[in-house]
Amino acid sequence: MLAGAIGISASSMFVKLAGADPASSALLRCLIALVVLLPLAGYELRRRGLMPARMIWCGLAAGAFLGADFMMWTASIFDVGAAIATVLVNVQVVAFPVLARLLDGTPISRRFVAACPVMLVGVLLASGALGGSLSSAHPVRGTLLGIAAGVAYGAFLYLNRLSGERSPGHSVTPIALATVGAAAIAAVVGPFTTGIQLSQPPAAWGWLTALALVGQVASWVLVGIGSPRLAPNKTSALLLLTPVLAVALALVVLREDPTAVQLVGCVVVVAAVWVANRRGAARGRGASGSVRGASGS
Repeated sequence: MLAGAIGISASSMFVKLAGADPASSALLRCLIALVVLLPLAGYELRRRGLMPARMIWCGLAAGAFLGADFMMWTASIFDVGAAIATVLVNVQVVAFPVLARLLDGTPISRRFVAACPVMLVGVLLASGALGGSLSSAHPVRGTLLGIAAGVAYGAFLYLNRLSGERSPGHSVTPIALATVGAAAIAAVVGPFTTGIQLSQPPAAWGWLTALALVGQVASWVLVGIGSPRLAPNKTSALLLLTPVLAVALALVVLREDPTAVQLVGCVVVVAAVWVANRRGAARGRGASGSVRGASGS
């Protein structure tokens, strides 16, 4: 779980270092990831049999939301920075339980409801929208994109949880299907947004490969393997390291310089997420899905 959290936290750094536009980054990272995921999924299917047909469509639908998440989150990274974008996307911890409540009737704890307003205030502070950030190019647009990416990621987690519940013998195949769906969305929508540039500098290909293999394939597989072996509250606590590590990496590697207000906002978001999930995660299956990926896309 710790290794998975570290890999996810590096994703925003890889995105910014690659420098590819959002649509190209979303498509190319998926195509690179599929080079590894498809053989692994084929091996898993030979060992454990086919998934139910409904779960195949569920995986592809999850990928559609994942593709939207990738493009919006990448755009937010260039607007507000890698560190802040990683904090913003954590609004998925609100979106996921709300979806589970609306669609499955999964209860939401009072602790979670009480923490949500605090979490949203922290998001506004972290974005720089309330703090007069000097380091963000487009703080309002980046904030909105980051929040929308978090909602899309919450929908992905919800659908991915259905696959895990109804086909528990498959851990890699749902990720491969979601990656196929995400690549399809990026390929279809990308030309109408920032466009698709398949020709990238060698350095960009290197960072995109690191993003796909470390921040996507390895991290998601590690989290998927580790989370059933730990108590849900421990899993949630470990994954809360993701935004903290993302901020640290952005400060050290990318030399990003968030304001004091933004750093306070990051602390508020992480603390509110921890409080919201500390008890609720241990009580119901609704929180178990949110610990599958506390950040990142």
